[in-house]
Parts: sequence; structure tokens; C-alpha cells
Amino acid sequence: MLYAQEKGTYYVQLEDDIVAKPGYSQTMKTYIRSLASDDWLFLEFSQLGFIGKMFRARDLPMIAEFFLMFHKDKPIDWLLDHILWVKACNPEKDEKDCNLQKGLLKLRYKPSLFQHVGLHSSLSGKLQKLKDKDFGKVPLFAAHSNPPAELSSSLKHYQQHTLERAYEGQDFFWGLTPTAKDFILLSFPQPRTVNGYLFRSGKHRDQRRQVL
Repeated sequence: MLYAQEKGTYYVQLEDDIVAKPGYSQTMKTYIRSLASDDWLFLEFSQLGFIGKMFRARDLPMIAEFFLMFHKDKPIDWLLDHILWVKACNPEKDEKDCNLQKGLLKLRYKPSLFQHVGLHSSLSGKLQKLKDKDFGKVPLFAAHSNPPAELSSSLKHYQQHTLERAYEGQDFFWGLTPTAKDFILLSFPQPRTVNGYLFRSGKHRDQRRQVL
């Protein structure tokens, strides 16, 4: 967060084990332009944990400082709710008023743009099995059509998620424990141009492997 504060206008917290809706970036920009008020502290594009939370870059120093003080005590999404309580809630008023004021500082976009697909929680030993019901069905791959090719790989696949099924547009490929010098090799019976590179068989095999 501290690194990003001078890099742009907004900051979005994502993770490496999520699935995103197509066009999510433009959807977020359109939503921001549609807001009548600019008084929010953050926007929620997913209801789970700390995923899909958007902040203004100018607010990041304050938020990051709070997280740095207490990140060993509680998960970040819990700390984010504490920030809301400090900024919005009056100890002399009831919980209903507190929730109302917090609701003005965090705005929720529906349907959710991000879904968590991992299982590991930031809490030691805990599995996080919750799913965002507002996201809908999780598309883990896009059906597609590829030209004929011979496929080979040094990677072993998990369950039915083979390289062949991925190439045929039926599934995604899930390789197990990749290590240095592992490879995925596509050998085309006829020359094919992909993003400006000409792929062919024979003496060009090593070049093709390097490009891929």
C-alpha cells in the first residue's frame, strides 16, 4: 500500500487465488463515476475478507499505518472494520447509528466482481471454505478452438485437468509441483503464426520451446 500511494488515484486489494469477472476494471471505473457522493472510505467489489476492496491512494498512509500496528493481532479485514468504527461510531450513540454511519463510509457494489477459490486462511491452521454467493458461477476457463498440434510436457497433471483437455478448450490445465527446466511443448504439423512468431517443426523446436 505504501509503495502504491504515489502510483495512481486508486488502490485495489486483490489476491493470487481469486477469479475475476471479465471487464472488472472498466466496471469499477464506471461505478466510481456513478457515485453521487465522494465521502466514502472504501468500496467493496467482493463481500468476503479483504478481497476487492478499493481505496483512494491519498488514504493509504493512514490505513497502512493502522495495519502495521495491529496486523499481528487480527486479520486485515477485521482491522478494516475497526478503522470504520473509529472514524464513524460515536460511543454516546447506539449500535444502529454506528452501523448506519459505517455504511456511509463503505459502499458495496453488486454483483461481486471477484471470487475466492483458495482454501487457506490467513489464520494459522484454518481453512476458508466460504464463497461469495453474489459472484455466481465461477468460470475457471474459457472454451476455445486451437489448431491441431502434438502436445507434450514434463509436468504431471492433477485429476482430469490434462494439457490435452485444456488445449481442446474443454478444461483448464493443472500441473503439479513445477520445477526448473519443466516445459510444455506444442508441435504443429503445419507452420503457425502466433503473435508475430512463426512456429514450425524440426530444427525450430528449441526456439519454439523458448518462446512458449
